Parts: sequence; structure tokens; C-alpha cells
Amino acid sequence: MRIALSHRHTAALFFIAASAISTGASAHTGAEPHMHNSFLSGFAHPLFGMDHLVAMVAVGLWSALAARRAGPELLWGPVGFAALLLAGAVLGLQGVALPAVEPMIAASLLTTGLLVVSRLRVPGTVAALGVGVFAVFHGVAHGVELAGSDSAWQTLAGMLAATVLLHGVGLAAGWALRERSVWMARLAGAGVAAFGGALLLQQVA
Repeated sequence: MRIALSHRHTAALFFIAASAISTGASAHTGAEPHMHNSFLSGFAHPLFGMDHLVAMVAVGLWSALAARRAGPELLWGPVGFAALLLAGAVLGLQGVALPAVEPMIAASLLTTGLLVVSRLRVPGTVAALGVGVFAVFHGVAHGVELAGSDSAWQTLAGMLAATVLLHGVGLAAGWALRERSVWMARLAGAGVAAFGGALLLQQVA
């Protein structure tokens, strides 16, 4: 059982690292308005949007790698990201537009990837606010798309549920690799950072 678990996490991390190859994607691919109309469509969006999927898994991965021990310390980053993602979405629904949303989403991938590589350990509140700042931009992007939709809150609920799920995947993978395969975690982080860097270059070019 232990070997099978390790293989699943290893495959997931290879998938994250391979995302660095996807330099043709935009930082926020977005979807047509008619797709944002239900809990299920909201749930599916982060799972099929490479930028969101990678960012959310990477937050969990970093949180597990940087934690001193199991416990509440693991949750500061994921909770901060999810909470401020929702806050950003609410701002977007209210018509609040932030500058440089696309570059900031790309920068979030670059930064989170470097955090995974370095396994930087910071106080819990700093971790929550650090990743949360970037989460606001992810949320605003979604909120603006959903503004005026009658099912906006259903869709946001689905996105939030998928976000929690992806954080959990990252936490599980990071915890499994804390000691036994440190180089795999660093490879995944480098892939995330490269992916984010490529997207950021596209945005500022």
C-alpha cells in the first residue's frame, strides 16, 4: 500500500512539473459566460484550467513541505488562499476591477513554485496573507466573469469546493514526499515556477 501511494503522488508531481511545457496557455484562460452557470461548472473550472489547478496544488504542496509537524500549521496557506479567493470573487461580482490581474496570476505561479523549491518556512499568518494576496487576483478574475449571472454564487461554491480539493491533493503529496523524495518535490516546484515565469513573460511582452 505504501508503494502504491508513493507512485500516485509521484505521478501527480510529474504532471505538475510537466505543466512548465505548456507555455502557449494564457495565465487565465477563462471560459465562455454560458459555461459559468452551475455548481458543477464552477467545480470543473479549476480542474481543467491549468493555471488554477497548478497554483492550488502548489499551495498545498508548499504548506506540507514547510510545516514543522502535522497539525493546524499545515492549513494556514490553503485556508488563506481559499478565503481570499472568495473575497476577490465577491469584489469582482461588485464590479471592482484590479490592475494587472493576468500578470499577477502568472506571478502567483512563479512565486509559489519558488516557495516549493526553497521549502521556505514562515509564520502561519504570513503564509496565509502571502498566498492570499495572489488569490485575490484569481478571485477577481472569476468574479468579473460571473457578474450579472443569476447562478454566480452556485458557481463560486463549486470553485471553492474544487479549490479545497486541490489544496488537499497538494498537502497529501507534499507530506508523502517530505523526507523520502525531496528531489521530486523540488522538481515539481521548479516546473510550477517555470510555467508561471513563461506566462508572466507572455503577459508583459
